[in-house]
Amino acid sequence: MLTAFARAFKTPDLRKKLLFTLAIIVVYRIGTNVPIPGVDYRNVQTCIDNAEANSGLFGLVNMFSGGALLQITIFALGIMPYITAAIILQLLTVVIPRLEALKKEGQAGTAKITQYTRYLTVALAILQGTGLVATARSGALFQGCPVANQIVPDQSIFVTITMVITMTAGTAFVMWLGELITDRGIGNGMSILMFISIAATFPSALWAIKEQGSLADGWIEFGTVMLVGFVMVGLVVFVEQAQRRIPVQYAKRMVGRRSYGGTSTYIPLKVNQAGVIPVIFAASLLYIPALIVQFSNSTAGWATWVEANLANPAATAHIILYFLMIVFFAFFYVAISFNPEEVADNMKKYGGFIPGIRAGRPTAEYLSFVLNRITWPGSLYLGLISLVPTMALAGFGANQNFPFGGTSILIIVGVGLETVRQIESQLQQRNYEGFLR
Repeated sequence: MLTAFARAFKTPDLRKKLLFTLAIIVVYRIGTNVPIPGVDYRNVQTCIDNAEANSGLFGLVNMFSGGALLQITIFALGIMPYITAAIILQLLTVVIPRLEALKKEGQAGTAKITQYTRYLTVALAILQGTGLVATARSGALFQGCPVANQIVPDQSIFVTITMVITMTAGTAFVMWLGELITDRGIGNGMSILMFISIAATFPSALWAIKEQGSLADGWIEFGTVMLVGFVMVGLVVFVEQAQRRIPVQYAKRMVGRRSYGGTSTYIPLKVNQAGVIPVIFAASLLYIPALIVQFSNSTAGWATWVEANLANPAATAHIILYFLMIVFFAFFYVAISFNPEEVADNMKKYGGFIPGIRAGRPTAEYLSFVLNRITWPGSLYLGLISLVPTMALAGFGANQNFPFGGTSILIIVGVGLETVRQIESQLQQRNYEGFLR
């Protein structure tokens, strides 16, 4: 990986792209530390320093925003509205025929879907910004903080609207920065910003574990966590690279005097075909009951049960339900993102077939069979990786933002591998030696 980056900086064109990407990252990180108007920044810092208040229900969103959510800065919402909008559009593509037709139109249809994603991102940013402001005003953003009710001193309508507009504009600006990286930089812009947001929380989280440790001034706990992190990264890289290759043979076709086809290729089916999406789905849905209890301030029996089980990440009910939801959403997302019948029809249209399998419906059934078999280990792997923060919570006394949690490691490793692949592919295009040397 480091060799690829070193070679890229020696190539003038790639060096410009890398420096441009780094400049955008600097701008993004500056924006995550600029507070929005109407917020008492001193009270916010007081609540962030409060360990009990810092372990609330907003850990996942705070991680995706690079810690900007709890600081209530102009980039507080980060890229979460865009991620949510992209997932919603992807799900709607399966349900709405118009979107499915746009997806098949090629570049023009993709551009139209991207435009719809931008509009939905702004709408979700307004909705989430309003919810964040209401949560901060009520004091529910930092539970257990003595000055949580004083984060927004002026609770007038004008100040509230100004805060929501500022955060919405910040989300739109972050979306623009991501698209700039995609067009003029290296890698997928949104993925790069997500990578930076998560990586930015690592130093403070690791140092917090060292400060909370009791063995040899915390260095033993720190070293243990680092060792666990390296093992997890190696495991995630191994599984993320694992794939089942379905061989495909294309028959020869004569068009005039030219011969087409006759080649052999394969269909790569990854073990973790769903990526990190099932983890995000499960965590988001599991937070909803706890948020309802938090806003309702109810003391009924059901509210007490939710706080003791679903809102507590160390509770047995929370662990079991979280694991089962991840497994379910892994199968659900694979089912809507990979259509065996469509793949089989395309193969049949271009004269392709799997050796030993008849074209058409038998091919679709075979692909479904293989996909279901490899999704089982992939979904179990996702569930086990996602439970690492819970084990860290019990073993090291860490908070829910454990740096080597399943979601963070999956995203960092996935984005890192994809970025290095793009750099290496561009290096090969610029340093092609040819057949004759």
